[in-house]
Amino acid sequence: MKAKELTLQAEVNRKRLVEIVYNGGAGHIGGDLSCLNVMTALYFDIMNTDPKNPKMPERDRFVLSKGHCVEALYAVLEAKGFITRELVDTLGQFNSVLSGHPTIEVPGIEVNSGALGHGLPIGVGMALAAKMDKKDWHTFVLMGDGEQGEGSIYEAAMAGSNYNLDNLVAIIDRNHLQISGDTEDVMKIDSVYDRWTAFGWDVKEINGDNMEEILDAFHNIDYNCGKPHLIVSHTTKGYGVSYMENIAKWHHGMPNAEQYQQAIDEISARIESLK
Repeated sequence: MKAKELTLQAEVNRKRLVEIVYNGGAGHIGGDLSCLNVMTALYFDIMNTDPKNPKMPERDRFVLSKGHCVEALYAVLEAKGFITRELVDTLGQFNSVLSGHPTIEVPGIEVNSGALGHGLPIGVGMALAAKMDKKDWHTFVLMGDGEQGEGSIYEAAMAGSNYNLDNLVAIIDRNHLQISGDTEDVMKIDSVYDRWTAFGWDVKEINGDNMEEILDAFHNIDYNCGKPHLIVSHTTKGYGVSYMENIAKWHHGMPNAEQYQQAIDEISARIESLK
């Protein structure tokens, strides 16, 4: 798909995401909104997946390490056809298979995730398994920037380089805000490029709010370079909803009825302009 088409799809997903969080009564909407563009690009353009056959052996694997942003994943999986709107509407209800973190009972979800720092080690294992089995599929792992304080990530970073996992792509959703404030006040990670390059990774930095840059980065990955890949996706917390952008409280904030309608109106206007 072209960048404009994917931008439109991301806005459609964004509108649905706001509905999901509002109707479900809970969610990490700020981080959902910041990583939604990348997730839309992965599922609608980059990854080899089949909603009619979610477990096909040759599929690409996706791990949402920042599992608290599962509402964005639900919106994308619904739009792609892995799960139904009726199922997604059960989020927050008693006995729903959907929860506040990814679970493998949901079609299209590969692993239970959300304990921060676990996603990349799992992704390393998946990528290593593909290498050992001489398979061509790729593994993609989406992490948060607040998550970078977890030591297990750096053990996985060393292992990924040690085993030359050029079939592994990690993404950091670099929106600068975690639940306790600015990442640079909590645990500085502004050396992220130099840090991961030193670990032996192929590192790119992009504007993750811009679909053209997202597509360019993914389409130009060299899967034969002998190095695992990291995309540092600089994004805006709460992207696409004016009163949420770059505001820490929206990490886990819930819009009231008036705020919900404002968000829907803003996104709807962009959808119409893109059409």
